Amino acid sequence: MSEEKKSLNFLEQIIEEDLKKGLEKNKLRFRFPPEPNGYLHIGHASSICLNFGLGLKYNAPVNLRFDDTNPSKEEQEYVDAIKNDIKWLGFKWDKELYASDYFQQLYQWAINLIKKGKAYVDDQSSEEIAKQKGTPTQPGTNSPFRDRPIKENLELFEKMKNGEFPEGSHVLRAKINMASSNMLLRDPIMYRVLRKAHHRTRTDWNIYPMYDWAHGESDYIEQVSHSLCTLEFKPHRDLYNWFLDQVYTTNLRPKQREFARRNISYTVMSKRKLLELVQENYVSGWDDPRMPTISGLRRRGYTPKSIIKFSEVAGIAKRDNVTDVALLEFCVRDHLNKTAPRVMAVLNPVKLVITNYPKDKEEWLEAENNPEDESAGTRQVPFSREIYIEREDFKEEANKKFFRLSLGKEVRLKNAYIIKAESVLKDIEGNIIEIHCSYDSLSKSGSGTEESKRKVKGTLHWVSIKHAVKAEVRLYDRLFIDEAPDNYKDRNYKEFINPNSLITNKNTYVEPSLLSAKPLDRFQFQRLGYFCVDLDSTKDHLIFNRTVPLRDSWAKIKQK
Repeated sequence: MSEEKKSLNFLEQIIEEDLKKGLEKNKLRFRFPPEPNGYLHIGHASSICLNFGLGLKYNAPVNLRFDDTNPSKEEQEYVDAIKNDIKWLGFKWDKELYASDYFQQLYQWAINLIKKGKAYVDDQSSEEIAKQKGTPTQPGTNSPFRDRPIKENLELFEKMKNGEFPEGSHVLRAKINMASSNMLLRDPIMYRVLRKAHHRTRTDWNIYPMYDWAHGESDYIEQVSHSLCTLEFKPHRDLYNWFLDQVYTTNLRPKQREFARRNISYTVMSKRKLLELVQENYVSGWDDPRMPTISGLRRRGYTPKSIIKFSEVAGIAKRDNVTDVALLEFCVRDHLNKTAPRVMAVLNPVKLVITNYPKDKEEWLEAENNPEDESAGTRQVPFSREIYIEREDFKEEANKKFFRLSLGKEVRLKNAYIIKAESVLKDIEGNIIEIHCSYDSLSKSGSGTEESKRKVKGTLHWVSIKHAVKAEVRLYDRLFIDEAPDNYKDRNYKEFINPNSLITNKNTYVEPSLLSAKPLDRFQFQRLGYFCVDLDSTKDHLIFNRTVPLRDSWAKIKQK
């Protein structure tokens, strides 16, 4: 077997086998079919990358089809957000379609099933129908309405459509087999009465098709060759095929195949639970940077390439599994390391005065924008007598393993000079409010002097106080403290919400070049991590969101 064949995932292998068996390559067509009842999350991103990736691999069209069959949960806002997310990831769909496009056709096909004696109207409540379903080891029992005359079924179904019955009073069921080992084939519901306005068809319909009825028939109408679903739909495949059998005449017959959904540690992936987090104000919205939604990841500073890379590396599996969120974080670090400009910011400032530096002097020092990218160029960073450094970068007394600044010791200021700590100034409570240092005027970085080449063990970032721009920094961390917060039968997933998932710092100072930064611009704050300009940021009030720290701090926590 060639290396290319070995590298194919199992879905690609299925497609290759179908092509060998005679499926014409120009008949390949895929689809991404989200329900517009919430925002897309990282799990959906894997499905997007899979379907659109297959489209690119085989030069085949990919439809974006909205499964809009439940107007009680679906909104235009979600439709717009989904389209925006797919575009942001860099994918283009062939046709924008909706299950609601096919309501009339689905209704007509349902009438045909009634006429063939393969569907009937049931007057029972949902509780009564559920009781008659049986168990996996015991067959179900027939509805008392199962053998209703065809004429009566047609009349009742027409009344359902016309809005003559209240919600929950009647359903249309397929007549299949109440003794089937697959419980989904025990006369499944095809239509229910739902008196809700639809975001597209408004109040034209009083009945709405169930997912299983709409799914395969929509695939058939669109001539989708491979309908790729997550594993929870594997038991639905028999029903998918049964419904197709009822309408299939000629043309291509779609094939449903399943793959494992993407589950990520330290989060929840249920749209219902994500909606709860939004509605109960645990987060600020669907695009809160702590959410696993694509819009949340975008606002946090993730890049399309990092999400696509994550999907590629995590791969397509046949069995459900949990992917460590650290892999996703690695992918964004790796991409931002190559692309994000380096800048200097101080999150926990303490004043440092260079006592032998001229009071009125200021310099503009040259700094690399990104040493990983030669084309990134350089920028000018202002330097003056008084600067801010991180409070954690100074100790009055320190052991040999502390390579930052302490009394009597030297460090280099990034892109600037070597300094030596001489003394400190404290307030009445003993807190350090100023560090007094001297500098070596011949040690300027890049000046070519022997002093500039002198090695010292520590290098610190800094910001000139005279030129510093105050900013707000939002330090985002994982939303949950447990790897699998929704895996407990006796505890609510919300009990595991991380109380420190957001720490707001309004006392940060950044270099002045960041005044020109635009929302969603990404940077590496040197020695601190990767940050993104928030959507709420303005020139008068800069706001930065931490995307990820430079290193995985959670790995250290788990080792303790």
